This record gives sequence, structure tokens and C-alpha cells, in this order.
Amino acid sequence: GSSLSAALKKHPRVFSPMYSKAVSAGEQGGNLEIVLRQMADYLERGAVTQKKIKGALTYPFIVVLVAVVVIVILLTFVFPSFISFYAEVGAELPLTTRMLIGLTDWFSHYGLYLLLVVLAAVGATYAYTKTPAGKYRWHKMMLRLPVVGRIVQLSELSRCCRTMSLLIKVGLPLPEVLAATIRSTNNKAVEESLTEVQQALIRGEGLAQPMTKRALFLPLMTQMVRVGEETGHLENALVTVAESFEAEANDKTTAAVGLIQPGITVFLGLLVGFVVLAMLSAMYSVYGQLNL
Repeated sequence: GSSLSAALKKHPRVFSPMYSKAVSAGEQGGNLEIVLRQMADYLERGAVTQKKIKGALTYPFIVVLVAVVVIVILLTFVFPSFISFYAEVGAELPLTTRMLIGLTDWFSHYGLYLLLVVLAAVGATYAYTKTPAGKYRWHKMMLRLPVVGRIVQLSELSRCCRTMSLLIKVGLPLPEVLAATIRSTNNKAVEESLTEVQQALIRGEGLAQPMTKRALFLPLMTQMVRVGEETGHLENALVTVAESFEAEANDKTTAAVGLIQPGITVFLGLLVGFVVLAMLSAMYSVYGQLNL
């Protein structure tokens, strides 16, 4: 017999505070249907954005995976048979072939240790990012990365703007809106900045003014928030900001992937080409020496 909002609160891992707050406001205001429709639109837009980003990254991942598989097959199954043949013949091998043989020997002796070191480093890093301090530093570092940091910043800000707009529309006071938005974000660096804005808001400084003091909040956001506060249509201003940031994040993601794809293709082409060249040059060298 409990309310829907109370039921949502019992599952915080599935439903963030934003959901329970919005549903509770809808229940109290008698407009739960409208609130649920707004939440559905919010989730749909977020899903579309995530789908676009994943779709843009799928091709580079597949290219790298296929190239790695091809190289492993060449070095593991094809090249060793050539090495044994050349050893029996006793022919002098070209430099590229000797380099590849040395690389293959090194990986055969130390490849397992290298893999263990990499796995240990990845595991230690992952475990550290699960601690409060590690998670904060990881999120802070992600925001500072070139290209990627801007995309992360835009994505986080657009999500915050949509959350705040939704909660304002259902009638929650601004301090509660910020509190729910803070608890809904997974980025600790964003959470820190929002908390400072919330504290300034409680002191009576408004919303736009404290945002201008934090580098996280981009000028468009602070300007639109100021306009929204002055006109009394803050929720509409936040939606405008969210749409602008989502479009920019999509454009930057597409542009970044467009630059990465040719680079990956060229690098892997050179790598595979080097392996094939080493094998063919050795073959021609041996045949030439045998003919002599």
C-alpha cells in the first residue's frame, strides 16, 4: 500500500533520487501522468545520446580487434613455420625478418609476464577508482583530458541541466532540485562543483552567480541560467542548454572518431605490412641464395 515514490526510494541502486523526487512531486500535485511522460522523454533523450556515442566507437573497436587477431595468427602459427624452414636452410635473413624474429622471441619468453603486469596494473587502477579518493581523481582527470574531457564535460552538464529542468517543472524548490541532482550524478568532480553551488544558493547568492566561479560550468550555461532566473523560466533555459550541449557533444564525438579511424587504419596497416614484408623479403632472399 505504499506510494510509488516510496517504493522507488527502496531501490536507490536502480532509481536515483531524481526519480523518487519527481514522482513524489507528481503525486502531491496530482499530475503524476505528466511527470512520468516528462521522465520518459528525459530517459529517451539520454538513451539516444548514449547510442550515438557507442555507435561511433564501434567501428574503431572492430578494426583494432580484427587487426590484433590477424597479427597474433601470423606470429603464432604462420611465422614460426617460416623460421624453422629458414633455420634448416641456414640462409642469411634480411634485417626486417631478423627484427621480427627477435620481437617474436621476446614475446614468447616474456609475453606472459608482460600480460600479467598489464592485468595487474589495470586491476589495481580499477580497484583504486572504486575508492572515494580514486574515483574523484579519475573523474577529475577525465575532465582534463584533451578532446575527451570536453565531451565528458558537455555530457555531464547536459544531463544535469535536464535533471534540474525536470525537477523544476514538477514544482520542487531549487535547493531540493540541486540536492537531487547532486545525488543523481555519478561524476564526483561534478558533484563537488554542484555542492558548492548549492551551498552558495542557500546563502542567497542565486544559481548563476556561484556557477561563474567554477570552471566546470561553461559560459553558455551560466548566461542562460541567469536569463532564466531573471525571466522566471529557468526550466526552459536549462532545456535549451541541455540540447545545445548534447548537440555539441555528438558533433565532437563524431569528429574525434573521424580523426581516430584513419589513424588506426594507417597504424595497423603499417604493422601488418611490416609483418608481411618481413616474411616475403625473407622468402625471396632464401630463394635467391638457393638459386646461387
